[in-house]
Amino acid sequence: MKKFEEVKFNIGKLKGISAKNIEEHLKLYAGYVKNTNLILEKIPEYEGYTQEDAFAPYVVSELHRRFSFEFNGMRNHEYFFKSLEGGTKELPVNSQLKIATEKNQSFDAWLAGFKTLAVTRGVGWAVLYWDKKSEQLIPAWVDEHHMGQLNGLSWILGIDMWEHAFVYDYPTSEKKKYVEAFFENLNWEVIEENFLKAQ
Repeated sequence: MKKFEEVKFNIGKLKGISAKNIEEHLKLYAGYVKNTNLILEKIPEYEGYTQEDAFAPYVVSELHRRFSFEFNGMRNHEYFFKSLEGGTKELPVNSQLKIATEKNQSFDAWLAGFKTLAVTRGVGWAVLYWDKKSEQLIPAWVDEHHMGQLNGLSWILGIDMWEHAFVYDYPTSEKKKYVEAFFENLNWEVIEENFLKAQ
């Protein structure tokens, strides 16, 4: 099976998110890539033991179960870091994403609601999806990296709310400040591109 490659990101100096935190966060991302490949490598190996080792099928089952955690940990971080490349950029004029958010409420009200979602207790991700079938944006909380991912929907925007994303800069009691810092540094042009690709 083809191996997944670690993506290299060009993230400049950020406001409110230190270079140290990004450096350590990227190391964690590299671990998800490594473990995704390792699981895919080990599954066939343990499948080969099933005739002689009655325990091998349980190992294979747990490797499959673990795969979604590692794979989504890898892929979620790729969306996350990509949205911080290129420096802070505002939504383009006549943004289609903004128009979509304003079908039900103002963009500012939508954004405030998404920030509230982001400070959900626990570890995971606040994600904005596009559902092409119903033609609507759907915000959702994803526990860890994989529990609560919405099937068949396209990822538009996501913020990592594991403590590792801000531990060098903010105590857990101040994660709202990290959320504000994330949006201060967000490249909205990348988010707009994600939205247009999802159409």
